[in-house]
Amino acid sequence: QVQLVESGGGLVQAGGSLRLSCAASGRTYNIYHMGWFRQAPGKEREFVAAISWSGGSPYYADSVKGRFTISRDNAKNTVYLQMNSLKPEDTAVYYCAATARSGSDYTSMLTYPYWGQGTQVTVSS
Repeated sequence: QVQLVESGGGLVQAGGSLRLSCAASGRTYNIYHMGWFRQAPGKEREFVAAISWSGGSPYYADSVKGRFTISRDNAKNTVYLQMNSLKPEDTAVYYCAATARSGSDYTSMLTYPYWGQGTQVTVSS
């Protein structure tokens, strides 16, 4: 099993920045890929970004390209989501996810069996 704990959410004005962290524990040697998803009120959970635990280019949703950056620190078993130029439409609960599967669709929720509890991000206009 893998446990994930997010932190770093909060309230920020439009145009501001936040950095989310996701600390993994447990059988972290099983992790192959990690991702960030978000869910706004009344909407379905959607893909934000994903990164390989061992290297390779990250993936981003079109809505966050150029504004968000996903990164990882393998020594700390932590993945980050740096969010810049935030917009009110970025308001959501942000979830970290992990998978041991390789060669999967990393933009799909179905790929990830491990999830954090979520952290709220609110962007005011």
